[in-house]
Amino acid sequence: VQLQASGGGLVQAGGSLRLSCAASGRTFSTYVMGWFRQAPGKEREFVAAIRRSGGSTFYADFVKGRFTISRDNAKNTVYLEMNSLKPEDTAVYSCAAALGSWDQIDYWGQGTQVTVSS
Repeated sequence: VQLQASGGGLVQAGGSLRLSCAASGRTFSTYVMGWFRQAPGKEREFVAAIRRSGGSTFYADFVKGRFTISRDNAKNTVYLEMNSLKPEDTAVYSCAAALGSWDQIDYWGQGTQVTVSS
């Protein structure tokens, strides 16, 4: 599986961005999908994940109520809608896929830069 993230950019605080992650292959629906981020000088951290059917979603506390993860299995794509962005959301955002437990990521996509200005 190859993952291609897009949609990052520069936005002012309070603004919105929508990230997309397109996956290759025919087995997209069998993967739990999610997003991580890494800010300069910091460790990578979990942002959000969504189960195979899209019926369950999970979020880091710092994005609850602001970010929404969704997926379209027909388009092999997972999305991250980011609203009320803060300067501390500035990071490289990467998508990930896990066939089994979310504790073990099977595939990583390249990152897309999100920069939030104050």
